[in-house]
Amino acid sequence: MTSTTTGAATLVRTRAELARARSAHAGRVGVVMTMGALHAGHAALLRRARESADRVLVTIFVNPLQFGPHEDLGRYPRTLEADLEVCRAEGADLVFAPAEGEIYPGGRTQVQVDPGPLATTLEGASRPGHFAGVLTVVLKLLNLTRPAAAFFGEKDYQQLTLIRAMVRDLDLPVEIVAVETVREPDGLALSSRNRYLSADERQSALALSRGLRAGVAAARGGVDPAGVVTAATAIVAGAPGVGLDYLVLTDPMLGPPPDRGPARLLVAATVGSTRLIDNMPVALDRRT
Repeated sequence: MTSTTTGAATLVRTRAELARARSAHAGRVGVVMTMGALHAGHAALLRRARESADRVLVTIFVNPLQFGPHEDLGRYPRTLEADLEVCRAEGADLVFAPAEGEIYPGGRTQVQVDPGPLATTLEGASRPGHFAGVLTVVLKLLNLTRPAAAFFGEKDYQQLTLIRAMVRDLDLPVEIVAVETVREPDGLALSSRNRYLSADERQSALALSRGLRAGVAAARGGVDPAGVVTAATAIVAGAPGVGLDYLVLTDPMLGPPPDRGPARLLVAATVGSTRLIDNMPVALDRRT
């Protein structure tokens, strides 16, 4: 199989093609790892990478290792041609879109990254094994692409936190750059899974961002951490068609929340049959 040039972006499908194309890319290389179905949030990652790297490499791979037995691997959208248009528009230089056998040539890997106890909380409690699958494929793609920097969105905040921990603890020579969550004008966080929502479900899904904003506002008003969670939960839990999984306030590293200073408010809920997550930074400012 030969590589294909699509506008400014060269599409490669195999490890060998990637190695040849990557060796031709001098300077600082930035990578954006995706599962495809690219949207404006991914475009923001690509723009950020374009600003700080000499070459931008995009990976498009629906990683089966991070899907549970009853999750949406089969229906996860595969839209390669549309994805290439986004990569072209944002100035990507190289797109690596491998088949499963290129990433897992011996079948599903027997050796995986152990993400540690943080991976058993929040999303990890609802999706056992998910973060082992995420970190394993991220580590493999970092080794294959050899970037100076990798760019990840803050919407998947627990994932971002675990990737940072893996890079730190395993002494990986890459900078992890966080990019702020991109939202629709009405506040809904962009996600490839939003396309599963009906019109009514999409309206219900707005409760997640409204609840988070209510928690942020409560914190600005000097409410204690428990009050921040209460303010946010009142909106999300009361929304029609929304099944709340968790809504928690943590410190920026996902530990217990501080009394004052930076914190993170995170929510996960099912809207219809679609699981959505969101989060926002919070500045706790207790006045007593």
